[in-house]
Amino acid sequence: MHRLGHLGIIGSGPTAVFLLKHIADNLEPLKHSVDSITVIERSSRLGCGMPYNPETTDTYSLSNISSEEIPELPQSLYHWLHSQEDTTLATWGIQRSGINRSEIYPRLALGAYFQEQYQILRNRLIGGGLKFFDKPEREVIDIEDLPESDGVGVHLRNNSSLTFDSVIISTGHSWATEEKDEGNLFRSPWPISKLIPKAGEYHNHTIGTLGASLSAFDVVASLAHRHGRFQTKGNRLVYLPHPGTDGFKVAMHSKSGWLPHLQFEQTEPMREIYRHIDRDGLLQLIDKNGFLTLSTYFDRVCRPALVDALRRNGLEDLADSVQRPDCRIEEFIEIMSEDHQYLDAFDGMREELVEAENLMREEKPLYWKEVIDDLIYTLNFHAELLPAEDHLFLNREILPFLLNIVAATPLPTGKLLLALHDAGKLELVAGKVSIAETPSRNGTILVTVGEEDGNKRSIEYAMFVDCSGQSKVEIEDFPFQTLVKQGAVRPARARILKMDDSVSGLADTGQDRILHEDGTVQLQTGGIDIDAAYRLIPKDGTPTSRIYDIAFPHALGVRPYSYGLQACDATAAILVNSWQTAIDQKRPVNGKVEEASINFENLA
Repeated sequence: MHRLGHLGIIGSGPTAVFLLKHIADNLEPLKHSVDSITVIERSSRLGCGMPYNPETTDTYSLSNISSEEIPELPQSLYHWLHSQEDTTLATWGIQRSGINRSEIYPRLALGAYFQEQYQILRNRLIGGGLKFFDKPEREVIDIEDLPESDGVGVHLRNNSSLTFDSVIISTGHSWATEEKDEGNLFRSPWPISKLIPKAGEYHNHTIGTLGASLSAFDVVASLAHRHGRFQTKGNRLVYLPHPGTDGFKVAMHSKSGWLPHLQFEQTEPMREIYRHIDRDGLLQLIDKNGFLTLSTYFDRVCRPALVDALRRNGLEDLADSVQRPDCRIEEFIEIMSEDHQYLDAFDGMREELVEAENLMREEKPLYWKEVIDDLIYTLNFHAELLPAEDHLFLNREILPFLLNIVAATPLPTGKLLLALHDAGKLELVAGKVSIAETPSRNGTILVTVGEEDGNKRSIEYAMFVDCSGQSKVEIEDFPFQTLVKQGAVRPARARILKMDDSVSGLADTGQDRILHEDGTVQLQTGGIDIDAAYRLIPKDGTPTSRIYDIAFPHALGVRPYSYGLQACDATAAILVNSWQTAIDQKRPVNGKVEEASINFENLA
């Protein structure tokens, strides 16, 4: 049992904003367990978050979410934009007459929006009687568990320390890579300012990117606007390079040779964890060994929902194929991938753009994409029930499929990419990429493309940017190493269903990822271990009630599909609900909370 007491929140981005929202919604019972809230933020901008911060992103970077897709906050983005001055809107390239709930807006606009929502929620909590402290421009460099005092020490870069009763790690995306950049080999695109040429200068050469998804598109958009301009001609967008930029070009590397698919019309803009099955029904699918297997989940939950969705889209043949009892999830992925592969990815995007615009104009949803997204979203919040073999298949097959097929590239971004490709300024290179660890003597970056057992070719770039996205933060890279040394945190793991080298994927994971503990054989799934209430799990396996971690990159081994603002909101809601449930268990019949301590013993 543990009172939240003086609560420290490390990071103030969207997940923290949604956390404050859910605390505010449940303030009456929670304020008997929370004495104060202190938010510690590395940036000067509270509430902004890395993807939406002008310190990291760019005026040309578009978000991939509309106002109607953002979970509830004090104001909707739609209404907030309408409350802004015309001059402010103009800085983001927004015209008041064009504001609508389904439009996609620049990330910097969302950053300003989240900053204001943070302040509204902060003031609401203070007005409700809670003590609240902001600490911007403070970087947390370490955290220390203090079991002897039942507290948590938080150490800052300026050699000062703070002590809390409870701490929530909400650091979001972590791109501390600038010190790892070598010459013109950039380990991430962030902050994007480091990639932009000086005023009056150009990158008059080909720039390579590892990855061909949203991060790469940010790089492409930022650089393209510095080397030319876009102009609408008829119903087409065309790119007009500036004089003296003949050598400028971007080559995006994609192992599959695919481009993510375009934004699609939806019936329900919000994902729901229990849209296709309720919690009790899902738990009833657990087998005698304690597993929810992918095969059972696909057969009992996914198949009926997908067949119905495919028929609603008029895809009768595909629906018949999926309805066959012998159709497994592997075959479903293969069927849908083949149906959406193109000899030329840009030609495919051009076809999809016409279809997407028609469907949106006619308000016709792509039901099956929406349904598969919902189904894997549900699975994400119960992934601790999967055996290790299914974790591997989920990460190696299902998630890449989702991030390509069920993607949401904004239509304006699609038009920009096609305009650049038509102008000869953008290409896609298929094949597995290996990057030389250090630049060559003349400063170029050597990239090898091709499979280990197939044909390979080498390409030299004057500039190369790793846009592969945020990967799991392994325990050796966990930013708070004192917790690791104390044994207060451990690697995420899943029990192995059967130890058999013939099981796909297990044989090549490496023996150093195999654990023999408590009479079971387990596989480290990447990242750090948390329980269903987002409490850190130490080496002894007993979750701590003092430290929580809701940073997605840390928990990807347990919550592998936690992407986007809706997952930020769901994560915050689950955390606060776990507190609320524990408090309710102690609440006397008359409703008065005498001592609102958090008791997790009976939480499922």
